[in-house]
Amino acid sequence: MTTATPLIEVSHLQKFFGSPARPVRAVDDVSFEIHSGETLGLVGESGSGKSTIGRALLRLIDSTAGEVKYRGENLGAASSSRMRDLRSKLQMIFQDPYASLNPKMRVRDILAEALHTHSLVKGKQATAQRIAELLQLVGLQPEHAARFPHEFSGGQRQRIGVARALSVQPEFIVADEPLSALDVSIQAQVVNLLCDLRDRLQLTMLFISHDLDVVEYLCDRVVVLYLGRVMEVATTADLFARPLHPYTQALLAASPTPDPRARTTHVPLMGDIPSPVNPPSGCVFRTRCPYAIDACAQTRPEPRAMGGGRFKACIRDDIAELQPA
Repeated sequence: MTTATPLIEVSHLQKFFGSPARPVRAVDDVSFEIHSGETLGLVGESGSGKSTIGRALLRLIDSTAGEVKYRGENLGAASSSRMRDLRSKLQMIFQDPYASLNPKMRVRDILAEALHTHSLVKGKQATAQRIAELLQLVGLQPEHAARFPHEFSGGQRQRIGVARALSVQPEFIVADEPLSALDVSIQAQVVNLLCDLRDRLQLTMLFISHDLDVVEYLCDRVVVLYLGRVMEVATTADLFARPLHPYTQALLAASPTPDPRARTTHVPLMGDIPSPVNPPSGCVFRTRCPYAIDACAQTRPEPRAMGGGRFKACIRDDIAELQPA
């Protein structure tokens, strides 16, 4: 499924907001790779920097420091004209299907805009045919092209957003919490649609979500974020079977399970995520970690290899044998 050379390389990415004297450290030294054909999950609490990373990957916002490479090309150094060319290969599915579609444009115009911007079709007939194909690809009907966004349900609007992203034949898609604004009854349909399209079109995807059940179902590997920092990276199977970082353990403990016998012994999180304006010294998770020791306040742990392609940002190796402090 994967190749030796990553499709996307993120190296020491930083994104700070606000004044230089008192910056909001939304993303603070994040590195990971995404291989061709892979779906990488990005998880963490609200405020952990997930959406900021997704937008920085596509250069919808400029990063403060670090690099994002697509097929070895540094996107931060690309000119405006070069980025316009690359937009057809790098697309996003936005979180809110109500806000991401222009309410004054019919669906056919929304899809045609992307097709014409990248000169993918010529002529009215070819455009109409391609729009019909895109709507059918996401489970809608060709006659829906004449409607306005307000005439659709939330799930249908998100399908239009998916069709718009696919219209330019991208290679890589950032799906930024595409289910969070939808009813639970509709979420499974959109998940199955994304799975089908990923396999059929051989897409590479960054899937941003706080829903761990969906991440487990959809993703090949997972990056766990906390306060703009990477806590753990692992294959989905390894992460859910045996989480190594205390924060990952707490996230899984907080996730509801329909089977009481499957309850985890890990300690759930207490308190709120600290402010990114004034993050804790050393390990940013130490103020909520049940295993924190004095050294955690002095040392800022970097993600280190744990074998089998796993990485963990924690100075302790004995977490599994310990009881919370």
